[in-house]
Amino acid sequence: MMQAVESRDRGRGSVRRRVIAVLALTGAVLAWAAQPASSLTGTATITAGSLGFVSAPGNVSFAATLNGTDQTITQTQPIDVSDATGSGAGWNLTATSTTFTAGAKTLSTSATTLTGAPTDACDAGATCTPATNSITYPYTLPAGATAPTATKLFNAAANTGLGNQTITPSWKLSVPASTQAGTYTSTWTLSLVSGP
Repeated sequence: MMQAVESRDRGRGSVRRRVIAVLALTGAVLAWAAQPASSLTGTATITAGSLGFVSAPGNVSFAATLNGTDQTITQTQPIDVSDATGSGAGWNLTATSTTFTAGAKTLSTSATTLTGAPTDACDAGATCTPATNSITYPYTLPAGATAPTATKLFNAAANTGLGNQTITPSWKLSVPASTQAGTYTSTWTLSLVSGP
């Protein structure tokens, strides 16, 4: 008879212990859920790249057939610029050249011009900030027996011209009716310089 009572008491104790354990666990969960949110810092380190041509500007080739009248021939030249500096300093394109010559024959030192501003478009896959250009046109490409000091043909104001974009000038070459036939050549120098 005594053994049965002890066994019953032991069973009740086990139930009590389980209830206490469940209550303790519930309290711990509630205490964890009541903790305030933690503050943390996310960091993104963006390292500056460089300013340069995506690829070297290509040669410009003009072609015309003399017809007894003055002619102006046009040729475009895509110039792919990359401003990956992240500085927002802006940039400018400068140009100079030697006179178009064919042996002893020459064209005028003011033969090559831009009558309007070059076009500007973001390269495929680039979200660029198009350049804000303040150069006044028409522009005459400097030329001489020795290339003179380069001048600005296009620029990007501060905080513009960021990313990869292609500037496309439409060059015009003046060919007077009195021009002698021949293959004329000229050496051009294009430079990309920081700052507008």
